[in-house]
Amino acid sequence: MSTRAAALLRKSDQPQRPSLLELFFDLVFVFALNRVSHRLVEDLTDRGMVLAEVGETVLLLMAFMSLWFVTAWVTDLYDSERPQVQLVVYTAMLGALMMAVAVPQAFGTRGLVFAGSYVAVHIVRGLIIVPPLRGLEAQRRAAGVLLWFSMSAVPWLVGAFLPDAARAVLWTLALAIDGTALLLFYPAPWNISSRPKWPVSPEYISERYRQFFIIALGELILTTGSAYSDTSFEEGGAAVAFAVSFATTVLMFRVYLFKAGQLLPGALSAARNPAHLIREAFIAHMLMVVGTVAIAVGYEIVITHPFGPTNPSWIVAILGGPVLFLAGRSLVEHAVFARVSRSRMIGALLLVAVSPAMVHVPPLVVAGTAVVVLAGIAVSDAIRAMGKPPEQPSPPGSGR
Repeated sequence: MSTRAAALLRKSDQPQRPSLLELFFDLVFVFALNRVSHRLVEDLTDRGMVLAEVGETVLLLMAFMSLWFVTAWVTDLYDSERPQVQLVVYTAMLGALMMAVAVPQAFGTRGLVFAGSYVAVHIVRGLIIVPPLRGLEAQRRAAGVLLWFSMSAVPWLVGAFLPDAARAVLWTLALAIDGTALLLFYPAPWNISSRPKWPVSPEYISERYRQFFIIALGELILTTGSAYSDTSFEEGGAAVAFAVSFATTVLMFRVYLFKAGQLLPGALSAARNPAHLIREAFIAHMLMVVGTVAIAVGYEIVITHPFGPTNPSWIVAILGGPVLFLAGRSLVEHAVFARVSRSRMIGALLLVAVSPAMVHVPPLVVAGTAVVVLAGIAVSDAIRAMGKPPEQPSPPGSGR
């Protein structure tokens, strides 16, 4: 084993918490998620409910999340103090920033900027990481990652030169390739006979997952704060809507943190099959981030249109966002405790059940309904924990 190659890997005695470099990297994604949510607001207001355009925006959001999660795994596996790893992170920052700038016209004149930046981040990362790992199992793993992103690069780049409909089809195919590879831990012909090993740090990767959810909450605050600042403070409806948005943000943070969000590192450490839990936590946090972006979109609409008729598409964002959040949060709870609290299931089902009736009430009432349900879940959590000793994680298959 080459000493130089081994030096690139994260050491077991290094701090298992994200460094300032990763937090610096996260700043770009507050802007990126804000660009996506602003585009979705335009889809739901200026243009009405156009499913094709909404689907395009969701596709762009998935690309950002793919880039973030893969970069988080890189900084978990490799030593972030090494110049090569720092270069990878800076490249990912620049690529994400260029993608964010291109979001408004990603399905227009800036398609190549968006797709080219996404592809460049993943290919450049492989070209930087793979060669120095000569002689290590990590090189075979990193080469598998590069192989998969090289395959998805074709539909990404070809789609950038095609009209919107064909572009959406090819980019969806590219994202399907990227997502499938990620969930399978990037199998490759040279390691297909062996089970892929991902020596992640439970504490580190859990903290990164939680930080990405905090990024989404930051985007929610940025979006709703910007929307309220553009209104007249004398408008009572806008003020109430802004208060509702803040209450929703606090309740989401509370519901997320209690208790599974706090115990996720311990669950990953105790799991017999950590890879399964890493996948489950990945899917869970993707759902919660998508839900949070949807809530930001819905609440921006509520702040600017608190009264009057409610467009059915607005209900999808205002109530669908909390449903996705609760679905993701339920997955986190299952990963930690091998169960799902009834309050979360009941809350999600209640939001779905009342959605058809919400077309008859103003948008502000729709948002208020979401707050009441989230508050009920938070109260239920507090009552259930009252007087009981701290619960320990018992992930599926742990035998606890």
